[in-house]
Amino acid sequence: MEIAKLNFKDFRNYRNLTLELNPKVNIFIGDNAQGKTNLLEGIYLSSLGKSFRTSKDTEMIRFEAPFFRVEVTALKDGERLTVEIALSEDQKAIKIDGVKALKSSELLQHIYTVIFSPEDLKIVKDEPEKRRRFIDREISLLKPSYLRNLASYKKALAQRNALLKEKKVKDDALEVWDKSLSNYAEPIITDREEYVKKLEEISRKIHYDLSEGKEDLRIIYERGMEGNLYEALKHSIRIDRLRGTTTKGPHRDDLKLLVNGKDLRSFGSQGQQRTAALALKLSELKLIKEETKEEGILLLDDVLSELDSRRQKYLINTLKDVQVFITSAELSEELKSMLSKGNVYKVTQGEVVLQND
Repeated sequence: MEIAKLNFKDFRNYRNLTLELNPKVNIFIGDNAQGKTNLLEGIYLSSLGKSFRTSKDTEMIRFEAPFFRVEVTALKDGERLTVEIALSEDQKAIKIDGVKALKSSELLQHIYTVIFSPEDLKIVKDEPEKRRRFIDREISLLKPSYLRNLASYKKALAQRNALLKEKKVKDDALEVWDKSLSNYAEPIITDREEYVKKLEEISRKIHYDLSEGKEDLRIIYERGMEGNLYEALKHSIRIDRLRGTTTKGPHRDDLKLLVNGKDLRSFGSQGQQRTAALALKLSELKLIKEETKEEGILLLDDVLSELDSRRQKYLINTLKDVQVFITSAELSEELKSMLSKGNVYKVTQGEVVLQND
């Protein structure tokens, strides 16, 4: 799979952009706030139907423009695939090969992307929400039913939390949402446990290689409750009422990462944490290949400069069969020489110019 062409209209700081892409390596060089990350965001949008940077879609509309349109053309199994997303203040329209999609979830299983940014390097030590988002994003891409269950769970959770904030709420009103949460939670937890098991198997091998055989990485899925959620909600009702929020459920789950038996979040060095983060991201690519038989597309957003030379070399050596998009303020000649021959673009204030000799 590869992205062949981008067409942007009033997307972020791009008024009009048409860009032909290299099937292997595409490097975008430029100062900060010029639009490099916006290019990756547009590609990612065609994959999952949402941004990796914001939860507010309207933030992606160019300032004072009424709407944006992103069109991404990909080649998949030799066939051309076009995804078009248009958004105004009150409407979102998606077309796949010219056919209107009724839901964003219809985008899934068409274009597979993995985003790796400096924020992802902190995934090990940051709060549990970051790790949940990490696994939710990838499972959703591979399994649309997971995204549907997760969306339904979040809606039910919002309703239950709204009731808990009321001064007087009857038990039977909460009962409806207790049952609803329990029904959606079961498949979510099952899918997460299965995914984490596969993720650990692959990332453990990658981490072992990255650490030159010195470290053993383990990943444990930690549930935010014991047993059945319905029963857990009943037992936690008093504290839920006091806090005005639901304290049990998969929205409280976490990943525990251990290196040589020690908790990486509490006791790992920055180097160990970054090695684990890199292993997790590369595992995503391998899982996409295993599950779909397709090569995923790697989006490296200003992350190479955050890695030391050994980790850079390992990362680049794994990308021979993968199309990669790289953003950076600058790229050293040594790093360029390690990358496969591709396209280098200069990005300046929403203008993209090919710099190849």
